[in-house]
Amino acid sequence: MNQALHAKLGRRESQIMDVVYRDGEATAESIREALPAPRPSNSSVRSMLRLLEDKGHLAHRRDGRRFIYRPSVPAKRARRSALNHLVDTFFGGSTQTAVATLLSMRASKLSEAELTELSELINRAKHKESK
Repeated sequence: MNQALHAKLGRRESQIMDVVYRDGEATAESIREALPAPRPSNSSVRSMLRLLEDKGHLAHRRDGRRFIYRPSVPAKRARRSALNHLVDTFFGGSTQTAVATLLSMRASKLSEAELTELSELINRAKHKESK
């Protein structure tokens, strides 16, 4: 897979992948129901699922007559790819600017324990840099 997994997908393909990553695995019908309106037809969803499989984003297993779809790329790898793309595209590659923006937007939603954990991560990153 390339650096930005979602960057090469169309809007509906990205929405489908969002559903599958969120749920871990899903049927065509459950994916269709989770898509925002106006929902595509059942056959359109199935066609997009086949294309996503051909592109290497999805895999499926059979459960009777149904196909159960799951991501081909682990969520951790997809998250890293999406974040790298976001930082490169919107923050000029600056991790510091991206983190500062995120904290300025969401700091009030972080618990004391989460803030402590973030502080510890920063301290560990500092120590890795100095070695």
